Amino acid sequence: MRLLLVNTAATLYMTGVIWFVQLVHYPLFAAVGRTEFAAYHTRHSTLTTLAVGLPMLVELGTAAWLVAARPAPIPSALAVAGLILALAAFGLTFVVSVPIHTALDGAAADQVPPLIRSLVATNWLRTAVWTAHAGIVLWMLDRCLRAVPGQIG
Repeated sequence: MRLLLVNTAATLYMTGVIWFVQLVHYPLFAAVGRTEFAAYHTRHSTLTTLAVGLPMLVELGTAAWLVAARPAPIPSALAVAGLILALAAFGLTFVVSVPIHTALDGAAADQVPPLIRSLVATNWLRTAVWTAHAGIVLWMLDRCLRAVPGQIG
């Protein structure tokens, strides 16, 4: 059960982060002045890695561990779905988002706006994946809690 709680915490943390990034943070990139953007983006990338690196690894690792050592009330299909979604979030981050951020690091001023639009548009995929994973972990948690007599009706 503790493994599921750690996975739930990491997944819900990342789900909150991705919604904030999608609705607030990435759209505000466009408001950063063109001369300040390169320095801003470099600092953003460093600080974001500090904020999400460990939680992403914890989410992925515990999702894999739940497949191997899932609590009895959790159907294997739910645990596997959670792992697939964690892998998808990780993959989308490193195959789609990181390359756009890398392009932003070296972009000429006129290339920045379309790259930001691309980042915002493609980030909806990560937002959907993390939101789906949040739903899965909450469903798994609910199943475990309902299996404990007298805990939840």
